[in-house]
This record gives sequence, structure tokens and C-alpha cells, in this order.
Amino acid sequence: MHRPFSPTVRRRRLAAELRRLRDAQGLKLSAAAKLADVPASTLSNIETAEARRIKARDIDALADLYQAPAEAREALHELARESKEQGWWSKYKDVFGGNALPDFEVEASMIRTYQCQVIPGLLQTPEYSEAVFRGGRAYTENEVQRLVEARLQRQQILSRHDPPQIWAVIDEAALRRKLDHPHVMRDQLQHLLNVATRHNVDIQVLPFTAGMHAGLAGSFVILDFPAEMDPGIVYTETATDSLFVQDVPSVQRFVTIFANLNSAALRPPHTLKFIQQIMESDDQYDDD
Repeated sequence: MHRPFSPTVRRRRLAAELRRLRDAQGLKLSAAAKLADVPASTLSNIETAEARRIKARDIDALADLYQAPAEAREALHELARESKEQGWWSKYKDVFGGNALPDFEVEASMIRTYQCQVIPGLLQTPEYSEAVFRGGRAYTENEVQRLVEARLQRQQILSRHDPPQIWAVIDEAALRRKLDHPHVMRDQLQHLLNVATRHNVDIQVLPFTAGMHAGLAGSFVILDFPAEMDPGIVYTETATDSLFVQDVPSVQRFVTIFANLNSAALRPPHTLKFIQQIMESDDQYDDD
């Protein structure tokens, strides 16, 4: 089975390649649009990866103008075709809205995440995920089930033959949060111990003893991709919105923050012992 791909990542790659070809010809966008007889607004949308439907005629016109060799032309067409495909997450627009994190996770080679309140979504058990969504009493029963279902679908990337590297720094607060049903948290902590044995998963706990740290502004996810032409991005969210950070200086700032969190957190072997100690410290994870 071939590796799944992201339409959004393909649009970003197509945009970068067309900008590179245009720059190599020394053309400004307006001039290229005029010479290729492509509306400037269309070319601008393509080069900013905002175009959802890209005409083959426009690709051919730009390839002719940029004197792209045959193999490059075909690659451009393939990227344009793949950018129109829809991933499984398109069925969950009610969950993800217009910005779908799985659209990027599916192609990421490394996912670095810092979570200060809850266990990272990719590492959650179904019962824990349900408890998270029920916690705020903001969703109906049907909405909770849809949210849990979508989250479990996201986790399928961990079962691929070529899964991404997952590097999670989790605040101690997320591990000690009490739930209405203690066994749910106990099973979640055991799940962390289990997944931490995988070759592609590294888990670190940021203990309370670390004091003030670089991640006090909140949780975030950094996604890196195998192709050099696909720059890394950062994902953050609030109760009402999600945000993808793509400009290089801002992404680098998050990378630096994560490096600081990594330094302040317990090493993976010490993290496993720490989680085990939490589970054994008292009877809070035993149901009455």
C-alpha cells in the first residue's frame, strides 16, 4: 500500500516549485501571469498554495514560459492532480473545520508536541479522549462520538509501516489530572508506557520541579516533512479556532521553545519510571 499523501502539502510543494521556476527566469509574478496568459490572481493563489482547483492549461502555460523540462512538467501536473484529492478527514469537516491537522500529519516524518493540560491526541485512549471532550460540557452526545471517532482515525498513522517519529513532552499536570472514572486515567497512563516502547515514539514528562519554563504560553505541535521543499509548520489551537504557523522565523521560535522544553523535561527512561510512580503512588486510579 502506497503512502497516503496530503493535498495541502502537495499544493505547498507545487507553489514552491512554480516560484522557483519563475525566479529562475527572473520574472515578477505580474509579468509571468501576463506572458503565460494566466490571471494574476490565479497565479498568486497557486503560488500561495490557496488554489483548490488548478487547470492543466495553466500548468502547461507556466511550464512553457519557464522552459521546464518534460519530467518537471509532468511532476507539476501530478502535484496539481493530487492537490485536488480529498483525504479521509474531509468527512470530518464538522470536527476539523477548514484547517485539518490530519492533512499535515499524514505526510509528516516527525511530529513534536508539547501538551500542558491533556495527553497528546495521537497518544490518547478512546475512553480518555471521550472524557476530554465531555469535560467542558460543550458538546452533544453525537458530537462527542464524532470527535472521538475522528481522533482515533488520526492515530492510524502510528500503525503504518513507515510511521512518523513522535516526540511528546507532556506536563506533569496532564498526568495527575483526576477523572470521574479513575480507571480511565490509569489505562491512559498504562497506554503511554506501552506506546513508549515503540521505536518511533519518545515521551518526556515536564515535572513541576522544572519551575517556570519556555512553554508557559500553551500547547503546540511542530510538524516536519521528509522533502526539503516542504518546510515545517506549527499548529496551535484555542477553544474556538486553530492556527497553522508557517513563516520561517516563527516556526524556528517554536523549535527553540521545544528544545528548551526537551532540556527541562525528564529523559525518556526516567519518564517511564515517573509515570509508573504516579500509578503506584496512591489509590486514586482504583475505582471505588
